Amino acid sequence: MNNTKKLTFTALLTALAMIIPIAFGFMRVVIGPFTATLTSHVPMFLAMLFGPSVAIMVGLGSALGFFMAAGPIVGARALMHVIVGVMGAVLINKGVSFKKVIAFTAPVHGILEALVVALFISGGMVPKYSGTMLYYILVVVGIGTILHHTADGLISGVLIKAMSKVSNYEFIKQAR
Repeated sequence: MNNTKKLTFTALLTALAMIIPIAFGFMRVVIGPFTATLTSHVPMFLAMLFGPSVAIMVGLGSALGFFMAAGPIVGARALMHVIVGVMGAVLINKGVSFKKVIAFTAPVHGILEALVVALFISGGMVPKYSGTMLYYILVVVGIGTILHHTADGLISGVLIKAMSKVSNYEFIKQAR
């Protein structure tokens, strides 16, 4: 793929990553500092197809969008999209299937976001919630993120297949 096309995809996906948390707040589920905005991971998953540098830019755009829309804790959680996106891009570069990349990065994503919330809780920046903090961090944030990641991964897979079919361009094989 030439640099102009790659730059165009980078800009488009970064813009989507920033706009989704701002414009689709009505699709956001909020449980304390945990939020789930349907489709918010789709730009990150698509960025994986174009390599680590694209994944980094899109992850940074996601963090900025969530910071503006939902504050510093959610923005810090979204910053983990950089790490997850780069991991996924590297795996795709090595020939791992998109489905396996989604499955492999889901628990990593959940753990990273749970660690971010744990750091904010231990720093006193998140109010104490009823119940045990371990349950809240592991189940609500960790498992919630894994489920959200998986749902958005399924949406991304369908979107990739549709885009490939309509454009006669196999995104998984040709994006690099």
